[in-house]
Amino acid sequence: MRVRPSAVALLPTEPGVYRFRDNRDRALYIGRAGDLRRRVSSYWGDLRGRSHLRRMVPQIVRIEALVCASEHEAAWVERMLLEHRKPRWNRVVGGLENPVYVRLDASAPSIGVVHDVVETAGVCWYGPYLGGTASRLAVAGLQRVYPLTYTRSGLTGTERDMALVQGVGEADAAMLISEVDLVLRGDPTAVSSARELLAARRDEAAGRELYELAARIHDELAALEWLTSPVRLVDTADLDLVACFGGQQISVTFRSGRLRTWDQAPATQEPPAAPAEWQDFLRRNAALAAALAAHPVR
Repeated sequence: MRVRPSAVALLPTEPGVYRFRDNRDRALYIGRAGDLRRRVSSYWGDLRGRSHLRRMVPQIVRIEALVCASEHEAAWVERMLLEHRKPRWNRVVGGLENPVYVRLDASAPSIGVVHDVVETAGVCWYGPYLGGTASRLAVAGLQRVYPLTYTRSGLTGTERDMALVQGVGEADAAMLISEVDLVLRGDPTAVSSARELLAARRDEAAGRELYELAARIHDELAALEWLTSPVRLVDTADLDLVACFGGQQISVTFRSGRLRTWDQAPATQEPPAAPAEWQDFLRRNAALAAALAAHPVR
């Protein structure tokens, strides 16, 4: 087992994207993590399931990292960077997950996941989100606690029975649509309420020893957390962000609603002030860039 470099201990235990560089400053690999320190540390372990990367690790001379607001945001950053340029040791251009949208139909109350937006009267669209599986699980969780399907007109006999069990009818459609809309728009109170309702369903199922159902609801809850987590680095207008700290400069550029580049290098001059809403993000990541630059791998 290789000795872990001191730079690993400087990484936060937060979501983000990491990049390895070699002695010619070439990017070797870009990855994402829910816990940057744990994930990057694993490269100096036994690399179970990632044996193809063993030959890469001795080439690493510098670690870079960008702290993100959520693991979902980190997944987007990884995807956008890999769409632009794929380092040698990455196997896939872009990420593994596909972008999808959530479709909320108020005219025939329903909610679903689709790959493309088709503008239609009475339909609201949310996203894009990464990961069709996670998105479908999240939508199933929302349908579980906000049963829109059973507020439609023209239900079958079985569906009417289910509506009675759920305690909903046509008169409840507008209220349920409003609740789902708030959740998908990221309203903190609505998101918290939806999570609490799902957690209560999970705990109820576990208390009745319906363990498979409890596990399913647990997965829906995790997926809902993914879907509603903050993702501010997506669909941003054209923007150039630069910040310096400790002799290091970090720059992030957005073009056509996508993060285009993320670079770190020695500072050459004081950059212009960034917009106020980005200053904490830049300050945090510029400080991390300076700390990692001071601790090369070898």
